[in-house]
Amino acid sequence: MPTPPDRIERARQLRRDSTQAERRLWYRLRGGQLGVRFRRQVPVGPFIADFACVPARLVVELDGGQHVEQAEADARRTRSLEAQGYRVLRFWNHEVLENLEGVLQRIAEALAGRP
Repeated sequence: MPTPPDRIERARQLRRDSTQAERRLWYRLRGGQLGVRFRRQVPVGPFIADFACVPARLVVELDGGQHVEQAEADARRTRSLEAQGYRVLRFWNHEVLENLEGVLQRIAEALAGRP
């Protein structure tokens, strides 16, 4: 089923308006630096995932402070993505900014099939 044009435009807007944490992580994920191709702000079902490696069925989400108030909505989103066959990793923005290497290690472990 094709992605609706409004969702495509929203994904483009999110790419243009990315956070510092998103830009920093994208710099390290892009170009197959982890051995797989990631896409950013990509429509996945009814959602737009921050980062997705479609062949590995892995979604990486970055959460800012606003996500404290929407924990249940995030949990529903995660369950829905998992029901579509994706594994979802969530990181706080400050984790990316303060411990990028640790975040990349966890992503690499997920890609290798380790918990």
